[in-house]
Amino acid sequence: MAEENQNPNPRLVLERIFVKDMSMEVPNTSVFTQEWQPELDINLSSNSTKVDDVHYEVILTVTVNAKNKGTQAFIAEVHQAGIFLIEGIEGDQLGQLLGAYCPNVLFPFAREAISDVVTKGSFPQLLLAPVNFDAAYQESLQNKPDA
Repeated sequence: MAEENQNPNPRLVLERIFVKDMSMEVPNTSVFTQEWQPELDINLSSNSTKVDDVHYEVILTVTVNAKNKGTQAFIAEVHQAGIFLIEGIEGDQLGQLLGAYCPNVLFPFAREAISDVVTKGSFPQLLLAPVNFDAAYQESLQNKPDA
C-alpha cells in the first residue's frame, strides 16, 4: 500500500538558527571625515543544502555595499543560516519552503546582524526594509532557463 509510506502529517520545524559567516570591511577611513550621504546597494540571495533525509540547511546571504560621495564606505555581509526539519513535503511545495518560507524566517535575524555589524563599524544604524521572499522566489522560477 503506497499510502502507508507517505507521511500523513507533514512537518516543518526550525531546529537551529546561526550566523554561518559575517564580515565588515571599511577600506577607506576618509569616509568618517565627510558628511554622511550614503548610496546603498543591497543584495539578497539564498541557497539550501540537504543535510540528511529530513534536515535542510538554508543560508540567507545579505550583502550591503555602501558608498559615500563615490568613495567606498563599507561592505557588510552576513550569511544567516538555519537548520530545518522537513518531512512529508516534496516537489513544488518543498521548493517554495526552501526558497521563500525559510529565508523569510531567517531575514529578521540577518537584518539584526547587519544592523549590529554596521553600527559596530561606527556607521549610523542600518535597518533593512522587509522583503517579499514569495515574490522573489516566483520571479526566480520565471527567470530560470527551462532544462
